[in-house]
Amino acid sequence: MIGPNHGLFLKPELSLVFQHIVILLLLAEPCRAQPEGAVPFQTVVTLVGEDVILPCHLQPAMDIVSESMEWGRLDLEPRFVHVWYGGQNYLVNQNPSYKGRTSVSGDNLKRGDFSLKLSAVKHSDQGKYRCHFPSRDQTSNVELVVGSVSSPVIAGININSSKLVLQCESKGWYPEPEVFWLDAEGNLLSAGPTETVRGPDDLYTVSSRLTVEKSDSFTCRVQQKNINQTRETHIQISADYFGATCSSATRVGIIVVPLLMFILAAAFAVWKWKQPQSKVSDEDEEREREKLMAQKQLKEEKDKLEEWLQGKQKILEEENGKLKELEEQHRELKDLRDQLKRENEEEEKNIEDIERKVKSVEERVEIDSEIKEIIFDAKKQLCEMKQKYEKLHHYADTLLAKTDGLSNKLTDWMNEVDNHKVEISDLTLTHAD
Repeated sequence: MIGPNHGLFLKPELSLVFQHIVILLLLAEPCRAQPEGAVPFQTVVTLVGEDVILPCHLQPAMDIVSESMEWGRLDLEPRFVHVWYGGQNYLVNQNPSYKGRTSVSGDNLKRGDFSLKLSAVKHSDQGKYRCHFPSRDQTSNVELVVGSVSSPVIAGININSSKLVLQCESKGWYPEPEVFWLDAEGNLLSAGPTETVRGPDDLYTVSSRLTVEKSDSFTCRVQQKNINQTRETHIQISADYFGATCSSATRVGIIVVPLLMFILAAAFAVWKWKQPQSKVSDEDEEREREKLMAQKQLKEEKDKLEEWLQGKQKILEEENGKLKELEEQHRELKDLRDQLKRENEEEEKNIEDIERKVKSVEERVEIDSEIKEIIFDAKKQLCEMKQKYEKLHHYADTLLAKTDGLSNKLTDWMNEVDNHKVEISDLTLTHAD
């Protein structure tokens, strides 16, 4: 607040906002005298998961610990990758994808070195970075290239006795690599076209096939020039392989042909042996058919009874729940009836006492018409209350009788279900016999 004898004071909230505005102005775009396009890019190459240093040096070198500097990417929002302000890290507006992965060295800042260490590099980190010194009007640009590599694997596919196809495959590359086949002397071989598949994670899988007709040592090389990465694997094909293919096929043929003949002969013998036994009399067939039909019918009846029993069991469970509720109501009604009975008896006694007192008063004194009318109304109300108690008593008895009837009905259903359980058990025993 501002007073006549006071300095200018800001509330903590306004002070924080003011500080943010000052920082944003200090870290604004480079001055027009030095456009960004005029500053060349320095390329840094790294692999996924590694730590990398993005270089940035003030010229001439001097202590910049107390100054304000910014690392940023103009293609992001917010663009700030790392900010140094007032002698410390200022990461309030840092892009969330870099949280906890950036750092600068305080000792290096004393020598004008504002190089950024980026840890656990990801594919999304690839891009163009800007190191900016607002107070010094200096900017340097760094292009980060992030790659991913994996070792290739070779598998052999046999076509015939004179040719072998070697397949080389490598997964998890970025950017897209090239595949080459080399002989033992390192000469480039002619192979089939490279097949490339890009997965949902933007990583490439490459594969290539080479047809081999002689013994030699072969190398599959996967290479990515932009990130200067090469992976390769070797395989040795011996001269015995091609000769062994033909001889092994001959040996297999010598073994398989007699084996097939033996199997056919055994099958024919079994068929001949079963022929006499397959002649069954018509009577035996008829008895067997009747037996099967009876078993089938018995099973159908059993299934029907079990289905009916399940339905009854379900109904019984529902009614059993209702029975518990009725029993609870039964107890409540019984208590209510007993209470009404007691209250009715007490009211009858009260009415009799009042009638006796009224008669005693009438005998002793002469009562005026108003008092007689009050006594008459009191008698009338007592009679009405007595009738209400009698009706409630009758209603309670009726409900008790209904609950007793439902309880008996449920008991009969339970007995019926038990009887059918016995019938199903008997059918099961008969079916087993």
